Amino acid sequence: MSRMDAIQAPIVQVVGDLIREVPGTISLGQGVVHFGPPPSAVAAAQAAMSNPATHEYQDGFGTRALIAAIEEKLARDNGIDVARPATALGVMVTAGGNMAFVHAILAITRPGDEVILPVPFYFNHEMAIQMAGCTPVRVPTDDRYQLDVDAVRRAVTPRTRAVVTVSPNNPTGAVYAEPALRAISQICADHGLIHLSDEVYEYFTYGSARHCSPGSFTGAHAHTVSMYSLSKAYGLAGWRLGYMVFPERLTDAIAKVQDTVLVCPPVISQIIGLAAMEVGPSWCRRHLDGLREVRDLVIAGLGSLEPLCSVAPVDGAFYCFVRVNAAADPMRLAERLVREHGVAVIPGTAFGALDGCSFRVAFGALQKETVAEGIGRLVRGLRTVLD
Repeated sequence: MSRMDAIQAPIVQVVGDLIREVPGTISLGQGVVHFGPPPSAVAAAQAAMSNPATHEYQDGFGTRALIAAIEEKLARDNGIDVARPATALGVMVTAGGNMAFVHAILAITRPGDEVILPVPFYFNHEMAIQMAGCTPVRVPTDDRYQLDVDAVRRAVTPRTRAVVTVSPNNPTGAVYAEPALRAISQICADHGLIHLSDEVYEYFTYGSARHCSPGSFTGAHAHTVSMYSLSKAYGLAGWRLGYMVFPERLTDAIAKVQDTVLVCPPVISQIIGLAAMEVGPSWCRRHLDGLREVRDLVIAGLGSLEPLCSVAPVDGAFYCFVRVNAAADPMRLAERLVREHGVAVIPGTAFGALDGCSFRVAFGALQKETVAEGIGRLVRGLRTVLD
């Protein structure tokens, strides 16, 4: 038996196969935004095609220009000063945030180690942990999907190597409170653990919610790996570009993984990414009002199903996690919604939510003009399927 046999199938691909069987299905499954990259970034990529260096291997950690832009951004937006010698931090460009997470897991663990995951979690994180021969330790969150610090503390054992947080959160849309993140950081410091901080949705917050980077806490540089992506904020999902910040002592291990898996980050992706970062987070923020309006319409539509369904507050990212207050199999529910009602969601079991029935709705690809049809199908479908 292969080690892969015990790992769940890629759920986005599974649901994607269902969607392809039913033409016209509206997908509320994969987490993508409705906007593309800045035009100036596309122009930079087009211009780079005539440069011979674009088609050659380059530095395995990333081009100097992109690394410099990342360091400037980290200091400005995240409070992480890579340039200060006392922090002893490294930066690496990766082919997306998922790759950064895999690099970190392979660098810090041995087979048999444990990694703590608050539930519901991002499914690819659990998959990466299992692929490394480690055990994901699931801990609960509260009814608003905020961190349960005491549950994390109780889950620490001699085999624990890391605690994972994702904020703003995929799949729930929760934005973790700074005191809770500080408490997790302190647990990691006290027990010699690594805090794996996934901050892919850092610019996607609504109302008074604010993103907080644990790597900015005093002393946290020594035990924090921070992971980011350009896929969402700059509409670059298909270009596969992310980056990670890590304690310098992990450099050799992470470099070995990068060289084996990727050799160097795709050069053309780095070129468009650098040009996008020169535009800055304003590119994402100009779309936030529209996403907030879509979020409100989604929650209002799902709210019409209460008490059959319930949705916790969505303060960030572009997901909501729906609890179904009825006996139903989540995967079977997802299949029927596609085949009978032409709308796709992701079952909650993929995110480790095994208690009852739940599913994730991704609304980043919707616009105010198109949200009514997608959510209308979902609401009508749920009423019919769960009746």
